[in-house]
Amino acid sequence: MDRISLGNDEFEGRNNAYVLADDARDELALVDTGIATDGVRSDLRAGLAERGYEFADVDDVVLTHYHVDHAGLAGEIQAESGATVYVHGADLPLVERDPGAVAAADERRQTMLDEWGVPADAQADLFAFLDAASGIEGTPPEATPIEDGTVLEVGGWTLETVHTPGHAAGHCCFETIGASVTQRTEGEAVSDGPEAFVGDAVLPVYTPNVGGADLRVDRPLETYRESLERIADRDYDRVWPGHRDPIADPTARARDILDHHRDRTAAILEVLRERGPVDPWAVSQRLFGDLEGIHVVHGPGEAYAHLDQLRHDGVVTVENGRYRLEEPDVDLAGIDLPTE
Repeated sequence: MDRISLGNDEFEGRNNAYVLADDARDELALVDTGIATDGVRSDLRAGLAERGYEFADVDDVVLTHYHVDHAGLAGEIQAESGATVYVHGADLPLVERDPGAVAAADERRQTMLDEWGVPADAQADLFAFLDAASGIEGTPPEATPIEDGTVLEVGGWTLETVHTPGHAAGHCCFETIGASVTQRTEGEAVSDGPEAFVGDAVLPVYTPNVGGADLRVDRPLETYRESLERIADRDYDRVWPGHRDPIADPTARARDILDHHRDRTAAILEVLRERGPVDPWAVSQRLFGDLEGIHVVHGPGEAYAHLDQLRHDGVVTVENGRYRLEEPDVDLAGIDLPTE
């Protein structure tokens, strides 16, 4: 396995495309592809060329989820190579950019922006960003659906699909079966436990956005928390994220992110005590300050994910899009939140 670092100025830092190759069997696969911009396309072509490959050599593309910084070049690679593109069935319509699925996602975004209280000028800034970035999704591929438990034989590797929704409805990790990445690339490993390609489920620096990154996800915070628990329970020796460097203790990192969300919930409760009732945009402003570009949806989406969870926990009520504490003196210990 080899990692190609790809440019990304808008999201969680430089993207990773992972090269899985078995030269003896003439098999080549990629896990994720990066955004369809000239710079990233050049990065990926150059990275493959350094390893003796080109787009036309790729047999399989495995996508962790539909976001353009992971799937943007999949269609172009498929056009040159005939590669099979794998993605979870929940994300397949958006990877293929099915008109009905795209229209439904756009309608859902507009509905949620209005419900969250996002003002017109901030919405205009978001839409200007999206219009300017309209080319980065690239040419849509024809994709093959996978699901939790699907085993893929790609690039000489055996990968088990582990569905980890939250950041995206169809987000998946891919666990190595047999020898781990470390064993196969660095020789004898200290431990022989499994490793995984984890996309944006667990990141080394940032916490993946929940609530705004995929508006199709119901109960986004609870869904993501369950995925983090699943990753922690699998106790990987190391994971290979969609951005930045490998994570040497992914269980601890998953627990750190769970704790981060507990702390964020506490901060939101404090906002509700001081200023409630409030809408998600007001909470977002308090937590994140002024927002622009894609963060116009990510910020209030994150606030909404927590407020929605508090509503399901019976801690807050919502009326006309504004959330109010039922009991101002509520104790976090009484709420079903993750702990170590």
